[in-house]
Amino acid sequence: MRRSRDVPALVGAAREGDARAVARLISLVEDGDEALPRIAAALAPHTGEAAVIGLTGSPGVGKSTTTNELVRAFRKAGRRVGVLAVDPSSPFTGGAILGDRVRMQDHATDPGVYIRSMSSRGHLGGLSAATPQAARVLEGAGCDPVVVETVGVGQAEVEIAGLADTTVVLLAPGMGDAIQAAKAGVLEIADIFVVNKADRDGADTTYRDIQGMIGLGERAPGQWRPRVVRCVASRGEGIDELVEAIEAHRAYLTDSGELTARRTRRAEAEIGAIALGALRARMQDLRSGTTLSTLAEEVAAGRSDPYAAAEALLAELR
Repeated sequence: MRRSRDVPALVGAAREGDARAVARLISLVEDGDEALPRIAAALAPHTGEAAVIGLTGSPGVGKSTTTNELVRAFRKAGRRVGVLAVDPSSPFTGGAILGDRVRMQDHATDPGVYIRSMSSRGHLGGLSAATPQAARVLEGAGCDPVVVETVGVGQAEVEIAGLADTTVVLLAPGMGDAIQAAKAGVLEIADIFVVNKADRDGADTTYRDIQGMIGLGERAPGQWRPRVVRCVASRGEGIDELVEAIEAHRAYLTDSGELTARRTRRAEAEIGAIALGALRARMQDLRSGTTLSTLAEEVAAGRSDPYAAAEALLAELR
């Protein structure tokens, strides 16, 4: 299984709970293997139902610890859980420690839990470029929910909102004042806020600032109002309330039709990313040939302009 490219056999084994088959499929996805279209086609009949839950937040707010406790709660309910933990990769060496799973060792021997660490491989936005397809692999393998933990992010890394059905943004005391809470960016994508480490000084202030920010937002009648949950994940406190909020949001998505709308937008983004990837590959082919070099020489010499050259390049691609 660790070296196989027999897609039907791999998908069948993954559906039966073979962790090695799941690992192999995700590895093929990460490597952009030529078998990827066949993998996607084989998985398609088994996807579209699992809940995808995204956890994001700044470094040190307790994402991995909260993920660990969420997995424990879902397993207690008898659900098979998949986790994708994305770690940052070095811009200099390309390497990554992949240490998020160290905090999830409680589930290392549980056959009902599959945890995969992924390097961001320089991809911006808090995820890896392969994360959407890796999530499909876990869903196809029977995991429900699939929990995606992002890289420790700043204010602008909001890509998780395009992948997850429910986006959970973790905060901790000391993140800043009320002005910080009102800034645009990652705080705008939350369906649920978690004030983690709520036993620390300043937790009440953070809770009030977030509630105040939510109160400033405009929403239509019946539209979801983000919930704020206090947690001390290291002690398992507040996790039941977090699960309850996730389930309530899932019910809202289903009843309102927003779940279908979100998944359609997600599919649009996936299709666009795959198409752009194919175009980049063809561009690279042209770069290694003579077309792009000839056009560049004409622009550099003043015999053409960049826009005309770009049009000529697009015509070549067509």
